[in-house]
Amino acid sequence: MGMSANKFGTAPVFFTAISTILGAILFLRFGFAVGTVGFWGVILIILLGHLVTIPTALAISELATNKRVEGGGEYFIISRSFGLNIGATIGVALFLSQAISVAFYVIAFTESFEPLFTLIREKYDIDLPRQVISIPSMALLSLLILRKGANVGVKALYVVVVILFVSLALFMFGTTDYAEYNTTNIFVDQFRNGKQFFYVFAIIFPAFTGMTAGVGLSGDLKNPSKSIPIGTVAATVSGLIIYCFIAYKLTTSADIDSLLNRQLVMGDIAIGGWVIIPIGLAASTISSAIGSFMVAPRTLQALAMDMAFPTAKINKWIKRSRQKDNEPYNASVITCIIAFVFVAMGNVNSVALVISMFFMVTYGSLCLISFLNHFGSSPSYRPSFKSRWYISLVGFIVSLWVMFKIDTLYALMAFVVMVIIYFYLKSYHRSRKGFESIFLNAIFQLSRDIQVYLQGNKSNSKSIGKEWRPSAVCVSESKGDVNHAVNMLNWISFKYGFGTYLHYINGYYSKSTTDEASKELNELITSFNKVDNHVYIDTIISPSYTAAISQALQIPGIAGMPNNMMLFELVNNDSKMGRRIVENIPLVNAGDFDICVLSTDGSEIDYKKEIHVWIKSYDTDNANLLILLSFIILGHPDWRHSAIRIFEICKEGESVQTKQSLENLVTNGRLPITTSNIEIIEQNEDISSRSIINNRSSEAGMVLVGFRTETVKHSGTDVFTGYELLGNIMFVNSHSQKVIE
Repeated sequence: MGMSANKFGTAPVFFTAISTILGAILFLRFGFAVGTVGFWGVILIILLGHLVTIPTALAISELATNKRVEGGGEYFIISRSFGLNIGATIGVALFLSQAISVAFYVIAFTESFEPLFTLIREKYDIDLPRQVISIPSMALLSLLILRKGANVGVKALYVVVVILFVSLALFMFGTTDYAEYNTTNIFVDQFRNGKQFFYVFAIIFPAFTGMTAGVGLSGDLKNPSKSIPIGTVAATVSGLIIYCFIAYKLTTSADIDSLLNRQLVMGDIAIGGWVIIPIGLAASTISSAIGSFMVAPRTLQALAMDMAFPTAKINKWIKRSRQKDNEPYNASVITCIIAFVFVAMGNVNSVALVISMFFMVTYGSLCLISFLNHFGSSPSYRPSFKSRWYISLVGFIVSLWVMFKIDTLYALMAFVVMVIIYFYLKSYHRSRKGFESIFLNAIFQLSRDIQVYLQGNKSNSKSIGKEWRPSAVCVSESKGDVNHAVNMLNWISFKYGFGTYLHYINGYYSKSTTDEASKELNELITSFNKVDNHVYIDTIISPSYTAAISQALQIPGIAGMPNNMMLFELVNNDSKMGRRIVENIPLVNAGDFDICVLSTDGSEIDYKKEIHVWIKSYDTDNANLLILLSFIILGHPDWRHSAIRIFEICKEGESVQTKQSLENLVTNGRLPITTSNIEIIEQNEDISSRSIINNRSSEAGMVLVGFRTETVKHSGTDVFTGYELLGNIMFVNSHSQKVIE
């Protein structure tokens, strides 16, 4: 795309930008602004406006020097940073703004013929509509661009820029009778009509926009990474300086009444102003129109190249270029049609507000991209021109703030229109990802900073025992749709804790095992992400299960806090799995970990059934952890129709005291367990606790029972057997007593 010779240098970027900046608003409304809010009010407007435009100019200069900016300019940068769907959403809005801007400038161009309209009205009593000038002007401009393309547009640009600067020079050197006797000192000039500040700002702000207009020529430049920064920044700074001088000249050369009521008050001040200022207005508006006319079709063509429109046929037609000079001819035709419609309407004041909103969205997006690239710190982000992250952040924030200050309704309308465009694009481009790596890079950096911060405060968090929360890790070979270990980690992780599931692959670390691990991980992530998954899933390659456990115990927790719980899985009382768990419990216990053994029969869990917690009076260390885990599991939506029932087995004659103690614990801990769901069972020496649990909890959805590591040393896997009537049971060992308060 673009000119076949790519022969443009820096000058067209500068002239396109400066001619768009020094446009219609300068000649038509700047005097009104000075008359309304005074010199310092206008200076404040200029400075506030440039809090948007300067960061944007620096941001786009930075982005343009990182990678080659291809055709489409701003759209190309945004789409390659935010992804094609979001990029195309902003790109469509940007194109419409650029196309309607052509009409806006042509209508403003007709104001340079005000002396002619006045003469005809006074002499012939005919009030001609502005369209008698604007429509033929639009036709001539269209003919020029369609026949000659960007090349003649650039040549015409040089001519009108010369006229523009000559008219401004004659204005600065002009004088008036008022200036002769005016003794106003600008340093004591009052700030007037503060309540109208943002009203005036809304009128004047478009005067500062346009600094990115030259970026739209990116596909036609010899060296975009050099031309765009120099041209854009130079135009923005030049515009700032020129506007300050014009505000000073207007303040010292015309009285307030003239400033407020004479639309072309600059003509009263300039040397030969009656002719040079209308010519300057014509030059500025037609140059701005040419600038927009050169840029808009290139944005549209870039959108079509990214298949932004519904059918391949439409995209193919729009992106087609003219063979002889590679001009985006069809896109130019569409731009002409849109511009003609709005020129014929004659009044685009309301549309101009929407245009401003879309431009502000574009500027804010460019600043945000620059900020995220600074924050994300990707090694591939190496621009030769660098802005500062805080400048880009200021530009983004001020862009949003200014949008709502200009007009809240139109700002909301702009966002609504863009949301509609986005969902429409997404409807036929479902395969495209919403965000690109720019967001991932920023998230990676943020995650790193949070982890380091938490590590630095780890000593403080360890000392606060009452703020315990589970951070569980599980090493398992299980696969399949029903994976209760992952489900348990998900229940723990949903609201109060953190879970890491490591799929164990037996073998030595090699090319083949890493390939296998990568394949397994993708399958697991795809499988578990079908549900609302909150577990971090990974693989671990190790020559033995014990080595894998040892590795897992040493990995950092995903939340920045160390892991503090190991979850083992025992399916169908498999003897091999049981022995492996027993062998590794001492290893886990050495690391100060709580231990959970989830024993299941592999069947689906009925979440409507109760969660039963069994506490033994001689096993007080496990009691609080059992209760806390039941509360945490119940917090998951899967268990929303369930309830917790606590059973405590005590010695004969101790039931009253035991119940009172347990009720106090539940009440003071504000746990969602009613006293009617607390039951104390006095154990008869002839009946084992296993028999009691089997008898009372056979209909439970999940059963939690405490166990002691000392018992495992003596009884081995027998600790986890003998509960054949229970479907799903979790054995819990607390390394230290947890606090419930």
